[in-house]
Amino acid sequence: MRSAVLVAPRDIRMREVPVPSPGPGQVRVRLEGCGICASSLPIWEGKPWFTYPAEPGTPGHEAWGRIDALGEGVERLLPGRRVTMLSSHGFAEYDLANAEEVVEIPEFLEGRSVPGEPLGCAMNIYGRTGLKGGESVAIVGIGFLGAILTRLAVAKGCRVYALGRRPFALQLASSLGARTCLMDDHQRVLNEMASLTDGQGCDVVIEATGMQWPLDLAGELTRVRGRMVIAGYHQDGPRQVNMQLWNWRGIDVINAHERDPSVYTRGIRDAISAMQSGLLDPFALYTHTLPLERIGEGFAMMENRPEGFFKAVVSI
Repeated sequence: MRSAVLVAPRDIRMREVPVPSPGPGQVRVRLEGCGICASSLPIWEGKPWFTYPAEPGTPGHEAWGRIDALGEGVERLLPGRRVTMLSSHGFAEYDLANAEEVVEIPEFLEGRSVPGEPLGCAMNIYGRTGLKGGESVAIVGIGFLGAILTRLAVAKGCRVYALGRRPFALQLASSLGARTCLMDDHQRVLNEMASLTDGQGCDVVIEATGMQWPLDLAGELTRVRGRMVIAGYHQDGPRQVNMQLWNWRGIDVINAHERDPSVYTRGIRDAISAMQSGLLDPFALYTHTLPLERIGEGFAMMENRPEGFFKAVVSI
């Protein structure tokens, strides 16, 4: 099969590799596509804790396609069924997944891109926020995840403030019903948000960037006894936090990442239900679709965030 291989930082080559065989309890999926995740940027950039070449198909973990083979003991799933799943070698023509971590894609999504993992991640983060109608919510970072959370929070009946660096992303957030604030200067942002919240801060602040400055900003925007939800994936070294501020305000800090595969899979099911009801509509956020051979361009766009970019998906 064809597979993308990250042979060195920023250097992806196409290779012919053996088609994997499903083991007991696994299924093999002939992939249709795979999303490119911002959490994969460190391996693309060549952070020192990675080794190269990476395994074929990695770090693709947002894949979907059709089952074409079953491992021993798999009974619930059938060949030909369209599915999305938790897997880790999705930048290839085939990938394997544990049967219990596979979710069937309903017919109403036929012909649509369905990167289940990030959608499930968004739904799980939303669940961890504990949002209630009428609460004030600041979402720090309006990328793919932040845009989805903006839509969900507005639908919940919250007063939503969207903070981002890119004017077009703020325009999208505004169209979803959020007030917007350009993240251009720390103190200016604090002053503007203070004026919008009568100096009280927000009931809930969701940090959705994985970067140090937005994390600092999120803490300062959270009101006394508020909740700060960390949705960004912080992986490029230790972070510093203003523990004195967190202590003084008595805020609840929630790390909204799930590592239990059953919870992750439940989030994917919740995402599909939300799409069916119309609560979740992510399709306009898949702004760039590329063939597998051009996957490097997708990573470069993820890194540089050109005008109009939210998420790239690879068509296989």
